[in-house]
Amino acid sequence: MDKKREEYDVVVVGGGPAGMTAALYAGRARLKTILIEKSLMGGMATYTSEIENYPGFPEGIDGIEMMKIFDKQMRRFGVQVKLTAVTDISIECEEIVVSTFRNEYVAKALILATGNKPRLTGAKNEEKFLNDKGISFCATCDAACNTGKRVMVIGSGDAAIEEGMFLSKFATEVIVSVIHDEGKMDANKVAQEKALANPKLKFVWNTVVDSFEGEDMLETVVLKNIKTGELMPFKVDSCFLFIGYVPNTKLAEGLVEMNSRGYIKTNELMETSRPGIFAVGDCRDKVLRQVATAVGDGAIGGFMAEKYVEEVNYVRDEIFGAEGLVMAYVYNAVEALEREYLSRIEQLHAGMDPRVKLRRIDIYKSDRIACRLMYKKSPSILFLKKGELVGSLEDLTKLETTLPAMVSQYL
Repeated sequence: MDKKREEYDVVVVGGGPAGMTAALYAGRARLKTILIEKSLMGGMATYTSEIENYPGFPEGIDGIEMMKIFDKQMRRFGVQVKLTAVTDISIECEEIVVSTFRNEYVAKALILATGNKPRLTGAKNEEKFLNDKGISFCATCDAACNTGKRVMVIGSGDAAIEEGMFLSKFATEVIVSVIHDEGKMDANKVAQEKALANPKLKFVWNTVVDSFEGEDMLETVVLKNIKTGELMPFKVDSCFLFIGYVPNTKLAEGLVEMNSRGYIKTNELMETSRPGIFAVGDCRDKVLRQVATAVGDGAIGGFMAEKYVEEVNYVRDEIFGAEGLVMAYVYNAVEALEREYLSRIEQLHAGMDPRVKLRRIDIYKSDRIACRLMYKKSPSILFLKKGELVGSLEDLTKLETTLPAMVSQYL
């Protein structure tokens, strides 16, 4: 089947808070932008019953409601949204091609916002009870279904403890399996104090899951004491896993550099090891993974994608696509001597054949455009014809004699 091919300035893969923020910035910059999300807009943030640490919401806000606001604001700036899975990402002649089952989206810039997914325990029979058969990763989604029931939570971090307390509003009892010694948790102190004071939460210390048991649906979770080896079966109606996450970066394997855990490496500009590809949010190598930090990543990623597209368009249209001879002056605008050279070059250019096009490339803030032209030093003049580098002038001390001679040579 031939796939429909569409061209965009920016393609964003992933519809969590980082992806939506990046798309918002790109769309607001009037770039043709599409966001591709395989399932639910909002990503893992929609699994959180109450977000209390995002500025602007002093009373807290439900994760789903917050993501609806993000989505509405993003679409206001003309961002297209496609709810489908990305099957492949490839590079073809410097173009980035994002493939889905039916379409190919050709991008000048790609923003990876693929987030992460819940980590599994690896216990026996775990796979049997996934997909709505008793094991869940979202208290917000499934709490109401467990009204009046007995549930278990695995984990002791912020998500586990906070979601456990949310579940206690519905369930009659919430059993919390904690791998640490009694009284020790990974959650923040405020959450720990609230949880320990909650009469519906029962903590089972020094334990991990040994197996999940049942027929068609989960009926029993068998915990194992890591110090004594004792096996302890608990009859439950549901089990919620909150033991961390693993990155959704399989699509990026071999495309960009990653760390040993599979997170994408970026610099502070959200740039990956491959030009034109940015990574934002929970899929990148970072210290803190929260909605607030995802938004910050997305803002930088969207802004830098805009700058990258501007550079691509400028090089394509004004340098590689220009008729005649292009004379590109690469200089640093904060250097007085290099500004003086610019003035002399402009005076000389004024008397040249109109087929000679002068392009000023200031590397003070960024040398990415100059790098595309394979410059070696600043200041220097690069000569291009029909998109090809035909020569360069690095000694500018005798401009009045050397520059006209080189122009005559290449014109």
